[in-house]
Amino acid sequence: MTEIDQTVLIAVDGGGTGCRAAVGTVQAGIIAETRGGPSNVSTNFEGSVANITETIAQALHTAELDGIDLSQTVAHIGVAGANTEGEMRQVEAALPYGRCRVTGDRATTVAGVLGADDGYVLALGTGTIIARQHAQEMTTVGGWGFQLSDQASGAWLGRTLLTRILLAEDRLIDHSPLSSEVCARYGGGNELVVFSNTAKPSDYAKFAPEIIGAADNGDKIALSILNEGAQYVECGLNALGFRPGDGLCLSGGVGPRYAPYLSAPYIQNLREPQG
Repeated sequence: MTEIDQTVLIAVDGGGTGCRAAVGTVQAGIIAETRGGPSNVSTNFEGSVANITETIAQALHTAELDGIDLSQTVAHIGVAGANTEGEMRQVEAALPYGRCRVTGDRATTVAGVLGADDGYVLALGTGTIIARQHAQEMTTVGGWGFQLSDQASGAWLGRTLLTRILLAEDRLIDHSPLSSEVCARYGGGNELVVFSNTAKPSDYAKFAPEIIGAADNGDKIALSILNEGAQYVECGLNALGFRPGDGLCLSGGVGPRYAPYLSAPYIQNLREPQG
């Protein structure tokens, strides 16, 4: 067993598309970072726990700490889908680390993006986080999970595209190049319904880059989806008290791509995330 005279610290940011793990010590800081598979514990609990532990194991290996006693480590796991105290404690019980604290990913995301600063965060990946931090107190709107919420997210973009495709197949709206291509790729509306019967949020989120790229090229359906998402984001920021000129950070794989679709007052003071 590897002997080390400093407590090994473990941090994880777990989302619906993938997770990131960092290991280190107070004295040395971060020694190694790795990325792993999806870790939304409400979508796939066992698979998410397996991905989290595997990603941490890879980070420990990279840091040459493979043989440490895991019961002596201190870990903080911020993970999508852990929205209640009961769910957080369930994840903690499934992990092998010593002093282990599990929270949802909202608090860890905002802490990473803003540090101790005041400001607003729009973090869009597979899911959605719209948050305000003031005097290190955080408030959020939305982000209740894919089943009932997560508007503007990568998963929402994908599902909304498929909804638009079915409307076009029923001749209620016109197809666009994007909707026609995706519909043909899957073999028609019936096959899209079959796909949706088992699709997870991460499966829908895989359409997001294609939708964003099509919108950049003027595709009318892609543009309508992104404009709808932007309207929701602006409503969410307004509900948190956003005023023109307030600092806003766009983060996540999708968040920064909304900048062209937000109204001028919201992008007057865009800030880069701290981490």
